[in-house]
Amino acid sequence: MIKTIRSSALTRTKLIEAASQVFANLGVQGATTREIARVAGVNEVTLFRHFANKEQLLKTVIENALVLQIEVLASPEAWTQDLRIDLTRYAQLYNTMLEAHEDLIRTFIGEAKRHPEAAKQIIEAAAQPLGEKLVDYLRSHQQQGTVRNDFDPVPAVDMFTGMLLAGMLCRNAKLKQSSYSCQKYIETCVDIFVQGIINS
Repeated sequence: MIKTIRSSALTRTKLIEAASQVFANLGVQGATTREIARVAGVNEVTLFRHFANKEQLLKTVIENALVLQIEVLASPEAWTQDLRIDLTRYAQLYNTMLEAHEDLIRTFIGEAKRHPEAAKQIIEAAAQPLGEKLVDYLRSHQQQGTVRNDFDPVPAVDMFTGMLLAGMLCRNAKLKQSSYSCQKYIETCVDIFVQGIINS
């Protein structure tokens, strides 16, 4: 029984890894369950035993990409309540996730206008918890009075994570020779963001 459970878990892991690779190479529409099964070294029937359809597999791939960051940020001791320290840590975790899944992210960006609506909803739903952690954190600081009350944390978090995404894309595409490190970029993003939201 234990051996069967282990074998099933291993197969599921292989399918998720294969799906991540195939989605990154072929895009959401180009990826087929047949190709994902082939890359995973299983038959398509086995894939459907684990995942009802391609969309469910895509959702799992994205959730899997975010799980470590969400787990770390969900623990109460993760937040020191110092804005600069906490936002720097969040940015470093977010950047780690972006770097690890760059190919997949570039594919989604390139396909943004062609994605099926269902796939877009899956991506948003899977990524939402990570953004919600930061929104909740900023709202708690608004209640404490350390962060201005006259701004909406939701678009602010989108802006903050957007800066981090743009940095990763430019840095790794080597669009220009940078005279600064990834860490310096993160610190600058945090500094600009904090200066814009703190109560003076």
